[in-house]
Amino acid sequence: MAQTNSSSAPNRLARTLRKLDRLPRFARPWARSKVLGHAVPFTGTAGLQYTLMTPARVEIAVANHRRVQNHIHGVHAAAMALLAETATGMVVGMNVRDDCLPLAKQMHIDFKKRAVGALRAVAVLSDAQRADMQRSNKGEVTVQVQVSDESGAAPIECEFVWAWIPSAPRKKTNDIARQTVAQ
Repeated sequence: MAQTNSSSAPNRLARTLRKLDRLPRFARPWARSKVLGHAVPFTGTAGLQYTLMTPARVEIAVANHRRVQNHIHGVHAAAMALLAETATGMVVGMNVRDDCLPLAKQMHIDFKKRAVGALRAVAVLSDAQRADMQRSNKGEVTVQVQVSDESGAAPIECEFVWAWIPSAPRKKTNDIARQTVAQ
């Protein structure tokens, strides 16, 4: 999981995912899907498959299976939005500093045509966008995402705006235990 901007250290999410790089290549997408599906249960329910995850590029797929289908047996509009949102959120999540929290601010989706089969989303951040996220503890970034179906067409066109803000300080387990005993 190479970073193109060597001036910034990997954040908590990137470090966690990097540990999965020790697995054989064929097992990594499955392991990523299990780990991230457990962390974000809705993505696990939809069966999203995390095929590539680097700080600069995230690729996620969803099969056209029953639990994500609409009434015409294609991938449901909500599942398409989830796929695109998750790809953009993960690429942002791999770049925000550990003391920051990423938040979806806006999404714009245009439905262009009926999707054929499985879908794949690719979200990319430029080196400049990534550097800005490392420099500042607050800001926003527009993330482009390409969603394509099995025919190679783009059934939707979308763009997401993500913000990042300082996260609340994490309480240590010992601090929580002391507070509980004191009450």
